[in-house]
Formats: sequence, structure tokens, C-alpha cells
Amino acid sequence: MRFFVVLPAVLLSGALLSQTQAQNTVQQPLPPSYQTPPAEIETSSEGSTYVPMDSWIYPALDRLHSLGYLDSAFLGLRPWTRLAIAHMLEESADRIDNDTNNDEAKEIYLAVLHEVQPDIDNATELNHPNAELESVYTQFRGIGGLPLRDSYHLGQSIVDDYGRPYEAGFNDYTGFSARAQAGRFTLYYRGEFQYAPSAAGYSPALATYLSQNIDAIPIATNPHQDTIPEGPIPTATDSRVMEAIVSYHLLNNEISFGKSDHWMGPDMGASMLWSDNAENIYQFQIDRVEPMRVPLLSRLLGPFRYDFFVGSLKGHTDPEGPWVHIEKINFKPTRNLELGFDRMVIWGGEGHEPITLHTFLHSFFSFSNVPTSEKFSARDPGARFATLDFNYRLPFLRNWVTLYSDGLVHDDVSPLAAPRRAGWHPGIYLARFPGLQKLDLRIEGANTEPTSHYNPDGSPIDQGHFLYWEIVQKQGPTNKGFLVGDWVGREGEGGQAWLTWHLSPEEDIQFTYRRAKAAKVFLPGGTTQNDFGGTIRKRIGKDFEALGWVQYEGWKAPIYKTGLQSDTTVAAQFTWFPRQKTQ
Repeated sequence: MRFFVVLPAVLLSGALLSQTQAQNTVQQPLPPSYQTPPAEIETSSEGSTYVPMDSWIYPALDRLHSLGYLDSAFLGLRPWTRLAIAHMLEESADRIDNDTNNDEAKEIYLAVLHEVQPDIDNATELNHPNAELESVYTQFRGIGGLPLRDSYHLGQSIVDDYGRPYEAGFNDYTGFSARAQAGRFTLYYRGEFQYAPSAAGYSPALATYLSQNIDAIPIATNPHQDTIPEGPIPTATDSRVMEAIVSYHLLNNEISFGKSDHWMGPDMGASMLWSDNAENIYQFQIDRVEPMRVPLLSRLLGPFRYDFFVGSLKGHTDPEGPWVHIEKINFKPTRNLELGFDRMVIWGGEGHEPITLHTFLHSFFSFSNVPTSEKFSARDPGARFATLDFNYRLPFLRNWVTLYSDGLVHDDVSPLAAPRRAGWHPGIYLARFPGLQKLDLRIEGANTEPTSHYNPDGSPIDQGHFLYWEIVQKQGPTNKGFLVGDWVGREGEGGQAWLTWHLSPEEDIQFTYRRAKAAKVFLPGGTTQNDFGGTIRKRIGKDFEALGWVQYEGWKAPIYKTGLQSDTTVAAQFTWFPRQKTQ
């Protein structure tokens, strides 16, 4: 955790080293399939927009990495900018071109390169900007039965969906994305119209029980909470800004304001600290988008990347309007191993402590436990969470199997310091099968029930009052009612599996299974969810994508409904990508 104390020093050293690195880089010959960028494009001078996390590019690059390439990719810090992706491809170009036994790696390389090539070819200046419409899409989603939409208690039927509204019946999401570049400045925007029908929601008795008995929030002073879907729920007809970010590129850092994606872990199904399970927040961010080397230190730990952002959380009522800041640093001691450490603090809120530079610095530099007198005062350092993640291409199976994990702990400096007090989300990715090069399998588990929080007789010490909850910040790391972290929620366990046949880098057929189970000590009777799904992603020509998705879910939540309940979701999305012509 000392990494976060030296973050300003790392920023400064990165600024001083960037020019030296650019001058000392040895240019390697590139294969004929790669076009060298024009001389005026340098990693320290051109801005670049981020690729959204729901793009097909990330699974494709993750697969390329697990096939033994893309060594400069940091899987624990996403999203990536378009130029950063181009540089990752450039670094791998020779090895991919010289490998005569892996045609799929070349296919992925060329498909992704085709997407980012316009950013390489069409350099911009402040007085010669470039703007383009990136995509236009619409998604029709029909839900039969009663779905769950309560990530902080009973569970979610649809996860990692940016906190979109959904209910039984017909749902629709129609939007577009656009981007612009002018030298170091970039602008990205994605917005959509969202429609979801009305619903009955929770009864007042259930809402009161969850608020007072589970969250320890008095219902009398907090009658309406985004974390509890109490009914009746009105029809949603919203125009939502999904992403809107303006950035300035400085010495390989994107310094930005606005809403943007974050995925702070190597897992595919969830990130213990921050994912796209909730709506993005408005933030200020400093993101090192290119790997950097620190003299002497990088001889041992390899190249580094870091990210920092701070912004406000919406939908909180006790206290109202807290803020959050996250610091993360990742490094690669070897080409096959990546390690990441990060820290999240939720602090402030109306009636508790003001959001000022003083309270921010106090929360930023506070690492030890504080007495109750300070905790409930204006000097509260906030709800502090820390994570550790890694991904590792296994020995003797470097081009086949990647092992990874993500851990979260509350009020400790790292899950390594207190593994029995931590929650974990491990996974393994088999990138191909012998004789079936287009097939891959990914399996992940999830657990937020620390073993140290049970007495020897099996009785609980904390009933949902540890991970993702805090004695002051009782609505935890949520934004507009949804957990920003792992969908498994509080006091839960589960897992996910994906079996995918890749038709091409942009097309696939996928079968999925997800299970989530909340402990009986958390909710009376506990909860159980079992989801079975299938997805088909297909390109129609070069510029149109059709996505079909079906999911069947069976769930039990005795506190809500008696007996086995079920819901079925069928969705279709059509996307148009107006391509910019490369020079």
C-alpha cells in the first residue's frame, strides 16, 4: 500500500522519463502487415479516446494475450485508449508475423489493427481537429417472469450492464457514440434513451426490514433509497449520458474530466473493486496509458502503469452525497506475470463531513484504524477498501492457460495482509483446446464471506456488515443503487463459466452459466440464483453487427417470494459502425 504514497513521485518520474524513453527506443523491423505510424505521431504528444469496455476488442485482445502475445498489455487496468492498443499491437507485430503456427493470432491482430489504424494514419493538431460518429445502436430486450434488480441485497438478474433499468416486459435502449481529437485534446460521448416498464417492487414491510435490520439505516429518515427497489416503480423513460469525457494528453498521461468506464481487475465477469455493474460516475482522472520504467526499480518490478480518479457517488441517503477516490498501480515483473494493488476510499457526505481538500488528503494518507470518536467526527478518514489482483500465464502452458485472481479487503492495507478477512474472485482461462483452436473456456469463482467473520460454532460475527458495507457509509460502494464492484454482493458466493466458439475476432457463439448465493446469516433463508444463457454475435457486412442473447434464470429468495421463481430474457441489439476511411 506504500505504492499510493509515492504516486505523486511516480507521476513526476514518468514525466521526466517519457522524453528519454522516446529517444532511446530501438526501432525493430515490422512485418509487412503492419504500417509504421507517421513520424509526427509520438506517444507523448497525441491524445486518444478510450475504447468502451463492452467492445468486442477487449475479449479479442485478452485472447491474443493468452495465446502468448501482447506482453505490454495491463489486464488489470482498463479501458485502454485506441493509440495505446495500437502500440501494444506494434510491440507484438514481429512475433505474430514470424509465428507460422498461429493463424488466429494474425487474424486477431489484423482485425484490431483495422479498428485503430485511422488513429495512426490521421494525426490531428489543435487547429486541424477530427470528429466522427463512432456507432449507432438499438437494443430490444424482453423479460418474462419476475427478475431481480437488487445488487446490494437479493441479487441481480442482469449484471455488468451499466446500471440500466430493466423490468418484466419490453425494454429498449437506443443510443449513439461519437469522438473527436485535436492534438493533445480528445472528446468522447455516448448517450442513450432508456425505456423500462413499471413494476410492483418490494412491499413496505420488506423495504423496512432491509433498511433497518440489514443496512442499519432508519427508514423514518430515509424513506426512499436507490439500493432498495420499493414499489410501485414507475415507468423509466430516461435520456442518460453513458460516457462523456474530455481529456488532455500529457507525457503519456490522459488527464480528464467526465464519465468514463473503469474495470479495475483481470476478471471477465466482475471486478471486486470497480466494474461496469453500475452507472459511471462523474470524475477527475489521471491515467498513465502507456507503460513506464522507473530507474533501478523497474529492473526488479518491470514496467508500471497507474490510475487515479475521484468523483461523487449518487443515490446515497445515509449520509447523502459521499465522494470516492481510487488509486491503483500495476507492474509486470516478467512478460507473463502482472500484479496490481489499489485502494478505494468513500468519504464525506451531508451531515457527516464536508468534501474539501483537507478531508480528501486526510483520507488519502490514512492507512490505520481510527477510534470511534474520530470515526463519527468530521475527521473520519472514510470507508477504506484495498485490493490485490494478478494474472499469470502458466509455465509450460504459456500459450494455453492464464490464471488470475482479484481480492478485496476492508480496513486492511491489502488482502495479502489479512487473507481470511478478504473476499476473492479467482479465475482460469483456457485459450484453446487441442484440435479445437477456435474454442475457449473461462471459469471464475466469487466469494465475499470472509472465513474470519464466523465464530467456532458457525454463528456469524458480521451479518453483511463487513465487505461492501461500513458503519458510517452504510450504502457502501454503490452508485444509483447498484454495486460498483462484484455482482456476487454482500456475504455471497458464486461463479461464472463461458464456453465460446470464435467465428472470427468480431464474431462468436457463447454459452454461459452463472450462480450466486447469499448466506442465510445475511438474509433469512438466503438467496440462490442459477442463470443459463447463450449469445450469438455476428457481423452483417463490415459495418453492421447483430447480437442475439437469451437467458433463463431460476431463483429463490424466501424473504421476497415463496418457492422457486424464474425469468427469461431475450434480447437483440443492432449496431452500425460508420467507419472512417484510413489513408
